[in-house]
Amino acid sequence: MFSKSSDCARSAVLLGLILGCTAAASYEPTLKDAYKGDFVIGAAMDAGDITGQNQRDDAIIETQFNSISPENVLKWEIVHPQPGSYNFDLADKYVAFGLEQHMWIHGHTLVWHNQVPAWVFRDDKGNLVDRDTLLARMHDHILTVVGRYKGKIQSWDVVNEALNEDGTLRQSLWYKIIGPDYIEKAFAYAHEADSQAQLVYNDYNLENEPKRSGAIALIKKLKAEGIPIGCVGLQGHESLTWPTPEQEDATIAGFAALGVKVAISELDVDVLPSSGTQPTADVSVHIQQNAALNPYVNGLPDSVAQQQAAHYVDLFRVFLKHRDTVERVTFWGVTDATSWRNDFPVRGRTNYPLLFDRSEQPKPAFDAIIRVAAEASQRLRPLTGWDRGSPFVRYQIPNNRIAQRQVRSPVFRRRESNLLAIPALNGKKPHVAKRDQCTEAKNRKSNRDHQ
Repeated sequence: MFSKSSDCARSAVLLGLILGCTAAASYEPTLKDAYKGDFVIGAAMDAGDITGQNQRDDAIIETQFNSISPENVLKWEIVHPQPGSYNFDLADKYVAFGLEQHMWIHGHTLVWHNQVPAWVFRDDKGNLVDRDTLLARMHDHILTVVGRYKGKIQSWDVVNEALNEDGTLRQSLWYKIIGPDYIEKAFAYAHEADSQAQLVYNDYNLENEPKRSGAIALIKKLKAEGIPIGCVGLQGHESLTWPTPEQEDATIAGFAALGVKVAISELDVDVLPSSGTQPTADVSVHIQQNAALNPYVNGLPDSVAQQQAAHYVDLFRVFLKHRDTVERVTFWGVTDATSWRNDFPVRGRTNYPLLFDRSEQPKPAFDAIIRVAAEASQRLRPLTGWDRGSPFVRYQIPNNRIAQRQVRSPVFRRRESNLLAIPALNGKKPHVAKRDQCTEAKNRKSNRDHQ
């Protein structure tokens, strides 16, 4: 969907963002600019983000991201709570936000076994409906919802979490009433509603070989039948130790070999102790609270924050390796304060899975991810001996000039290893897309001095 620009072009963009007059307003690098030309960077929006109640979160979304997903407002129980009754209030606001910000807008989700009203599967007497009735209800729902946003929502999670951990099909009511072809029907209906939208199968734990094998078999079957599936969503609800870079690499490569794109659709990294279960994103799982599972109530230790940053680095290096396949990387939330991980799988914990803390400040993982993008194009190192107390960081530019970048956030002043490095441009003078008046004046003076 998005063309991959050359390393030189991307380097020039990043360099232009860093250069500038030292007296000018400070600039913090953004995720969307760092990965421009590789893949879009997204965030999931909750109801508070969509209504404007979380204004500080909205500011982060507008600044850092160029793609959005809805946490809940397009799920069946919200948008279609009663037979023949649709509620598009929040969904319309969500789409309007994305259009105003010129973002990639993703739709989540059309067919899932959770957050579906009971009436969908039952008749007036409470009995399960037959196959034809449920197919008709699915058809009406998909055509109404997808059709309403045709040409506005670019991609849809058509079927969500249809597989068990062993790779077999989940015995959901969709499966039990319609049969295994409910998946094919859902994709066909979505394509009927919007033939230009990218259609996605979305699931968690696909990095585990048994479930991945089942998903690969499913995608092969759909493609062999001519079903218009264009992408697989790897949810990416991860821990500090899972998945390994090798697992992530093998998973993306496995789906790339099928000729489909990959989205990292719901990324977060859990930092809390394991609850004793295998990794899961099954929202029906609930574990009893105890203090041993909630050790960081008063703040995240720096050692754990650095471990989380290192895991994010491993992931993003794999994503960049597969940037011809990976189209979207979406974080499931904006800040740690509102992450679903605070209540899953143990309710009432204090978790820290995202890039921004409870005060909307960037964490070490944020800077680490920015650094991965910089390193990908052979950036130059910061000059040695810089003043660690100074708000300016000095860099060597290919033409031997010195640039300084003012940094507002303390995260960028912590250690030399956390600094953005600048790309080498093979001796070419970089193009600076935007310069302030001070820089313009300096350049005019330099030109006069050389005349």
